Amino acid sequence: MKFGQHHYKPLIEGLSIKSSPVNGLGLHATEDWKAAVYFGETHVWNDRLGDWIRTPLGGFINHSDKPNCFILTEVHTRKLFSVKPIKAGEELTVYYTIGYDDIIQ
Repeated sequence: MKFGQHHYKPLIEGLSIKSSPVNGLGLHATEDWKAAVYFGETHVWNDRLGDWIRTPLGGFINHSDKPNCFILTEVHTRKLFSVKPIKAGEELTVYYTIGYDDIIQ
């Protein structure tokens, strides 16, 4: 079966979930990526629960002191962007922090 545009795919083409040297499973590039690429939403805000819900993209992103990505928090979404070129086979990582919006909620 071939997936079409109307089928749900938890990750975009070019990303995969594999074993991570950082922790458990991680998000890995299966192709080369440039800097400033938008990969998708890592979290969505759920008003009913009053909390963030991780997407498959956000569920497997690991921490690094020298990350190649960052998460931009907007009102109801958190989005993943690359901050430098990423080679095929490289794990996508972010620097975990507590954001201002986490402190005030």
